[in-house]
Amino acid sequence: MDSRSRSLWPTQNDLPEKVRAGAVELLNQQLADALDLALQAKQAHWNVKGPNFIALHELFDEVVEALSEHADDLAERAVELGGTALGTARVAAKTSRLAEYPLDISSGRDHVIALSAAIAAFGATARAGIDAATALGDANTTDLFTEISRGVDKLLWKVEAHAQTKD
Repeated sequence: MDSRSRSLWPTQNDLPEKVRAGAVELLNQQLADALDLALQAKQAHWNVKGPNFIALHELFDEVVEALSEHADDLAERAVELGGTALGTARVAAKTSRLAEYPLDISSGRDHVIALSAAIAAFGATARAGIDAATALGDANTTDLFTEISRGVDKLLWKVEAHAQTKD
């Protein structure tokens, strides 16, 4: 992550500086992933076609809204700990761990499959964040990653349901 995430602002937060610095780094990494995923969901929202257009168009926007809330929580937690939230599009593009979203798809099913994979990858990084924040000793950041993980699992369920048929 960017070296600016290692320099902390003065704060009376009683977590040790090493814990706060580590948590800020974790939070900024997840922030980059969240911003990337939100834009991937927006890409699907804009370009989905087919008989389930309106349902998917609205669902993908719901995904964007939820991810925007998660991104805001991640950024604010980083700043609460004395860090700087690194939330520009350029930082997200440079540091996101998510695979590139396919730009050549249009069918609802293809977008559901692609977006499900991206959401699942983000969920996995959130769960890894739970373990990393726990190892640092930052219970509140652990709790935030847990909350995000629960929310992302719900988003994955809603999106995946559109491809889970036995027909």
